[in-house]
Amino acid sequence: MAQNNGREQPWVDDAGTDHRLIMLTENPISTALVGLAEVIGVGAVVVSVDEGGAGTAAVESLSPSPSDAVVLCDHDAPDAPRVLRDALAAGCGYVAMLASRQRSASVLDELRSEGVTEADLERLHLPAGLNIGGKTPGAIALSILAEVVATWNDRPGGPMRAGSAQPTAPSERQ
Repeated sequence: MAQNNGREQPWVDDAGTDHRLIMLTENPISTALVGLAEVIGVGAVVVSVDEGGAGTAAVESLSPSPSDAVVLCDHDAPDAPRVLRDALAAGCGYVAMLASRQRSASVLDELRSEGVTEADLERLHLPAGLNIGGKTPGAIALSILAEVVATWNDRPGGPMRAGSAQPTAPSERQ
């Protein structure tokens, strides 16, 4: 725990994280994700995706690991199923795509038809993010990063009051 004026604080100043956030397609949402990742001390990189496979090659060149998150930030990406399949095959700990529910269902159907297992499909976050009602790029990025962090920490991403980590009432604090 960190110290603040001699008192313990419930956070760590330097998490020393080995997590990375890899975003495919540069747009206002990926730009907001980069900024938010910086705030929480997570490395972030944006790579372009095209129909020729450059996005997949760029991700592979980064040697993604289970501690990495890959987010396809383009709901219209023509090669979305291939990019997602390759990110799953690389073993990334979080794989997601910005998409409507209808587009998500279409991508899942295509991945099934390509032979992607149900176990791998369950690892996909489609659509990306927690349902916080965000409409702006920043709010959408916040919902995605919150889901990423929850996944990295093996948490459901619900309200604190719903879990065992409820904060104590001020009168109960010492």
